[in-house]
Amino acid sequence: MQSAILYIGAALAEIAGCFAFWAWARMGRSPLWLIPGTASLLIFAWLLTLVDTAQAGRAYAAYGGIYITSALLWLWLAEGVRPDRWDLTGAALCLIGAAVIFFGPHRG
Repeated sequence: MQSAILYIGAALAEIAGCFAFWAWARMGRSPLWLIPGTASLLIFAWLLTLVDTAQAGRAYAAYGGIYITSALLWLWLAEGVRPDRWDLTGAALCLIGAAVIFFGPHRG
């Protein structure tokens, strides 16, 4: 459960940080948006180090499914674009893959 909370927090931090850069570069917002954006990306990276797995690559791979799902939620809630059935199907497949990676009985 703690890993799930960390992954969700990391996803929110990564999306917020990336959106701050998007807002500056693509939406003409002030360069001051880069300050909280950078801080948010640092928090994202730190949160991933707290996930309970011995290998960084597995933590990052399993996180991918959470990130994709969170990005689609951002699309819907922040940008007002409702994900379609293809988005939802893709997210479901990614979450299944993330679960296999995270919970699989790995050797060492």
